Formats: sequence, C-alpha cells, structure tokens
Amino acid sequence: MKIIIVGASGTMGKHLTSAFKKEHEVITAASKGCDVQVDITSPESIENMYKQAGAFDALISTAGPTYVGPWKKLTDKEFRKGVDGKMMGQINLVIIGQHYINPKGSFTLITGALSHDPQKNFANASAANGAVEGFVRAAAIELENGIRINAVSPTVIENSPQYFPFFPGDIPVTMQQLEFGFRKSVFGANTGQVIKPY
Repeated sequence: MKIIIVGASGTMGKHLTSAFKKEHEVITAASKGCDVQVDITSPESIENMYKQAGAFDALISTAGPTYVGPWKKLTDKEFRKGVDGKMMGQINLVIIGQHYINPKGSFTLITGALSHDPQKNFANASAANGAVEGFVRAAAIELENGIRINAVSPTVIENSPQYFPFFPGDIPVTMQQLEFGFRKSVFGANTGQVIKPY
C-alpha cells in the first residue's frame, strides 16, 4: 500500500512513518525535511504535493496549525490560523486528494478531544476540530469509488509532555494507542467515524 503522511516531521507523524514504512511504501510530506514539501494552508501547494506523489492508497494527516493562547488575545487574525490550517488545510487535502487517490483508498484526518472536552487556551483548536469532524461525517456519504474517510481524535499524547499542564486530569494517549487508532482507520472498513484511541 502507498501511504502519504502529511505532517510527517512532527511527533505523531514521525512515529507513524516509522511504524508504517516497515510494511508499506510511505511518502512523507511536511513544510520541510520530508520527501515532499507541502504547506497545507495553500491549495496550490497541496495540488503540487499530489502531483509529485502520484496515485496513492491512503493519506494520513497529522498536521493542523492552530492558535494556542489566552482567550483575551484571541483575534480574527489569530483565529484564522486554525481555520486556514487545521480546518481548511485538512479539508483541502481531501477535496483535492479525491482526484488522485486510488479506488477504495482512504483519508484519515487528525482532530482531538478538544472538540468535545474543551480546555483553556484552545478555543481555536476546539472549533477547528469540530468543523473537521463534521466534514468527515458529511464527506463519507459523498466520496465515490469506495473511498473512505475518518478522523482520529486523541487527547494529549505521551510524547508531548509540554502540553500536559493544559490537560489536567487527562491520561495521556500512548504512541501505540495513537498508532492503532490510525491503523483502524487506514486498514479497517469504517468510514465517517471519529476514532478515539483511548
């Protein structure tokens, strides 16, 4: 199987790349340091990524920039970081990618527990996550050629301890739990699902 991992230079992306490349052809994509460069805030850049990668069987996204910070400093400009990044960036990965993906392929996007369990400083991420999850459910009933789409929605992950203070009382998701959430989406039969790997 040929799998594109967008956000492959990040914490989640590195782990998933290491896990899946043992069994499949993996093409890594990120803003730098990967097989293909991509800026997910740019539809043109996404299109170029797909042209370089060629036909593929699965796309995994672990990318999604958002604004993290105090509510009082939240402005229209800051809020658009999540709209243009985690929301439209991932939505465009699917809208554009549907023209390059092989029949019976799959898209797996990243959201997070903040969509239903908000925390301080993360209003932008909560909104973007909720929008992406709504998109996943809607896209699942319209994608053609047997193409599936899901989202993986973890809470804070064990390899990102810098975020632990923002998630008081949450038990961090292990990297193995995270990996198996993505495995369920990529290799399973579900579509239109929000997979919670905890």
